[in-house]
Amino acid sequence: MRIMGIDPGLAIVGFGFVDKNGSKLSPIQYGCITTEADTDQGVRLKQIYESAVQLIDKYKPDAVAIEKLFFNKNVTTALSVGQARGVLILAAVQRGLPIAEYTPLQVKQAVVGYGKAEKRQVQEMVRMFLNLVSIPKPDDVADALAVAICHAHTSTFHDRLNGNGVHKP
Repeated sequence: MRIMGIDPGLAIVGFGFVDKNGSKLSPIQYGCITTEADTDQGVRLKQIYESAVQLIDKYKPDAVAIEKLFFNKNVTTALSVGQARGVLILAAVQRGLPIAEYTPLQVKQAVVGYGKAEKRQVQEMVRMFLNLVSIPKPDDVADALAVAICHAHTSTFHDRLNGNGVHKP
């Protein structure tokens, strides 16, 4: 299964493609989509959407995992991130992909085993799970890979609960 993990934002969208083969996770591609602050917001959202579609078409994920928006004291930031999430979800849905959404707490729990883990702990676990030489930069990229890893672990758990993927004698 190939998973596209997304850490949404208006200025920077982190993305990561991870292949899950049994319990093995392999990074395929990761990086970020960036938009310029002095560009019209509608244009920025279009750039995010078009870049996401290109990535989906190129790397052909089986599922998309995206971080849920948590309450932000800065309402303007929360709204713009929400709009970016919307166009990213639209890009995936238009390609017929299932979407999974995870809170930051769920991601930390799945990747580190502790829901209140520090950002550095999550980043180090991402590096270790994917056998990377260094932690991906910027932070948004490591966060996107963490969301993909979260989905890989969560989907395995759900498969076991539903009797899928369990080898029977």
